[in-house]
Amino acid sequence: MPYPHTGPTGLGQLAQQAAHVLYQHRLVSTRQLHQLIAPHHARTEYMRRQLHTLRKAGLAETVGRRQSGQTELLWWLTEKGATAVESAGLLPQRSYRMSPEAALGPLQEHTLATVDTGLAFVDWARRLDHECGPLDWSPETAHYYRDDARPGEDLRLIPDAVLNYVHTDPRARQRTLLTFFIEVDRTQMTIARLAQKLHAYAAYHAYTPQQPTGRGARAGRRTTSMPAWRYRYPAFPRLLIVLTGASDARLARRIADLRSLAASDPALTTTALRAGVTTLGQLQRHGPFAPVFTPVLGAATPTEAWLRPPAPAGQGAAA
Repeated sequence: MPYPHTGPTGLGQLAQQAAHVLYQHRLVSTRQLHQLIAPHHARTEYMRRQLHTLRKAGLAETVGRRQSGQTELLWWLTEKGATAVESAGLLPQRSYRMSPEAALGPLQEHTLATVDTGLAFVDWARRLDHECGPLDWSPETAHYYRDDARPGEDLRLIPDAVLNYVHTDPRARQRTLLTFFIEVDRTQMTIARLAQKLHAYAAYHAYTPQQPTGRGARAGRRTTSMPAWRYRYPAFPRLLIVLTGASDARLARRIADLRSLAASDPALTTTALRAGVTTLGQLQRHGPFAPVFTPVLGAATPTEAWLRPPAPAGQGAAA
């Protein structure tokens, strides 16, 4: 979808777009920026020149990443660059600032894998004539909730990304806004920890906040009739778990283990949460609307990102 490109002054439109993408996604490679912003250019040289204008202006910096025997540049905004983007007022402000230490730190690969996941949606939206752009996902947005299993604690659910996607069906003349919670797993965490994240999503889905009633000594609390997520989303986002960082065989075993743990969690047996798991390779090769997702709950029949529940015999699939 189209975006205004007002941003740091004195720069070309492409450099301004790159500054906005770097502000939103924190750490992005030259390859990723090229594919997100300028896929119509066959080679990356033009994108590289625009990025170097950002660096010469003191708005961006780089670190090198060794991969397949070559060094790839990873880009982030300096404090000056972030301030320039914020002054334009086009993006929600973020307090996080990247640094050389963080850019080289242990979360580097995870951050890049999250960008690659968003890039897969952008790429396939272009191919399918849907709508999903470089700024249509936001990393690490906090969602607050409580869980009966941990009474008295104020908890935070922080997806790796919240992604918006407009699916268009020209034959039905229908456009549907889909929102996804994205979790990227590079096999760095235990499968039990990944299953705990599923539990957290189910708890957030079920959480209905309490509001104070009355004043003074007679003050109490009453439960509202609206779950917390309804204040942010018209429908609860589908949860997509994207695995990478290991062989296909290992990732397949990880999917089976995650389904087994999910089936043994009482909180997940009755949840309305829709969750599917795939690999980054499958998502990139086939797209989100091919049957590349294995439902985490229920039958393991591959499905697409709609994650429609299976229909009773003789009926069509539910929306």
